[in-house]
Amino acid sequence: MAAEQMADAGAGPPARPLDAIDRDILRMLRTDGRASIRSVAERVHVSRANAYARINRLIDDGVIRGFSARVDHERAGQGASAYITLKIVQNSWRTVRERLQELPGAAHIALVSGDFDVLLLVHTADNRALRELVLTKIQSIPEVLSTRTLLVFEETDLDSAASPQTSQPPQSPQPPQEL
Repeated sequence: MAAEQMADAGAGPPARPLDAIDRDILRMLRTDGRASIRSVAERVHVSRANAYARINRLIDDGVIRGFSARVDHERAGQGASAYITLKIVQNSWRTVRERLQELPGAAHIALVSGDFDVLLLVHTADNRALRELVLTKIQSIPEVLSTRTLLVFEETDLDSAASPQTSQPPQSPQPPQEL
């Protein structure tokens, strides 16, 4: 893939270094995005005003892209998950990404290096729905040269100590409520 194709993914202001308190706040919010400002402040040993200002700065700087729920896809009726690797026509990343984002059950899309170009995580109701997604939707994209499907037998979300689950893409950022 060409360097200019990857450039749009990292556009924005340069990254600001994070200190130990910022990293502790991020670790807390990854585990519990609903944590109150008061509980964040207490656990990282800063004032509530300082915690609120730091969280807002992390949001404004784009470090925190949003807050979301971690979903147990099986309990939500999406019992089949798979990583799908795609080889695509050179210089078609933006077009392919737009088409993949429209797919039902698409959870994560990455442009990668190696033996394939794109890694796609999907969740579907069952293997039949997965088969339809791959054979009729993904393989019908003209820029997709080939696919390989890797079924997920079990997964564990490393951002928490909870049971096997996967995070959803973040929604619009809203700081935790002050209590």
